[in-house]
Amino acid sequence: MAQASPRARRGATLNAESVRFNLPQTEADGDWLDARTDIDGIPTSQRTTVTIEQPKTIIARNQSPDVPFDRSINPYRGCEHGCIYCFARPSHAYHDLSPGLDFETKLFAKPSGPDLLRVELAKPAYVCRPIAFGTNTDPYQPIENDWRITRACLEVLSACDHPVTITTKSDRVVRDLDLLAPMAAKGLAAVMISVTSLDPKVAMTVEPRAPHPERRLAAIAKLSAAGVPVRISISPVIPAITDHEIERLIARGAAAGACAAGFIPVRLPWEVAPLFEAWLDTHFPDRKAKVMATIGAMRGGKRNDPNFFTRMQGSGPWADLLRTRFQIACRKHGLTGERDRLRTDLFRAPAGAQGELF
Repeated sequence: MAQASPRARRGATLNAESVRFNLPQTEADGDWLDARTDIDGIPTSQRTTVTIEQPKTIIARNQSPDVPFDRSINPYRGCEHGCIYCFARPSHAYHDLSPGLDFETKLFAKPSGPDLLRVELAKPAYVCRPIAFGTNTDPYQPIENDWRITRACLEVLSACDHPVTITTKSDRVVRDLDLLAPMAAKGLAAVMISVTSLDPKVAMTVEPRAPHPERRLAAIAKLSAAGVPVRISISPVIPAITDHEIERLIARGAAAGACAAGFIPVRLPWEVAPLFEAWLDTHFPDRKAKVMATIGAMRGGKRNDPNFFTRMQGSGPWADLLRTRFQIACRKHGLTGERDRLRTDLFRAPAGAQGELF
């Protein structure tokens, strides 16, 4: 029997329910488990399912002092890319689902998002500021190819001359250059592409269903050539696994046309920590102790630091070293640009949208 392609793998090695919200816990038991394969056959591969969500609003607000935006849109919940480090995984616990494999396979889509967006933008009290996409889950994950919710939202924003920022690790973003390039020419669009490793084997393990690193670098080149300001994100930097690539990642991003770069040391909030440790047991058992010890050294002796500012930067000698190396590499390759300041003065509210859903 032919083996499944390595690209078919999922990220998490566990699918345990969260215990933060007192969900009832069950455990399979019984003699039949010893003969489960004989009875039920070989388990089939995990399939991706998509459930339609009907939110009341589409713009999420935040007051976090250490993020550069106060509003965002997430067309999807869950993410098929399956990045083991994803800080959005714990959000699946709110749906009584596991932040593990459920997060990667049981997805939610918001097809009413574009209509809701028109309604919100048409409200008399709306004040225009850049809307961020990709702040929780990737707006260009594989299901966007069929659902096209991200594109439909961009069409609304483009028609209104509303500024937008996008963070993604998918080259699918270049599909929407016909919208993004004209917006960028007006100072209304900027993109950040995430490339965490240039090693295909490492990338396939850390981010099993995300595009190949070379495809992401090619996307940076295409966006840059089209006049879209594009940054490279090497976040998260994982000690003893990807940290040795900092300088090469910055060099390749600059060569592709990135105008700036960013990085964050790996974060392990809530259920991400045990998932990450189980993943290390499976894929990097020889260096697990070193990885976790270094993370602890950057997080005040814990697996995670939830405090504003330090959660994004880390602290201590290891964090200082990573930051110094990153800054030196950026200066060497000219990636010292500040975050793009997008225009808000061109915004015009969509006509006739208010109340059309009610």
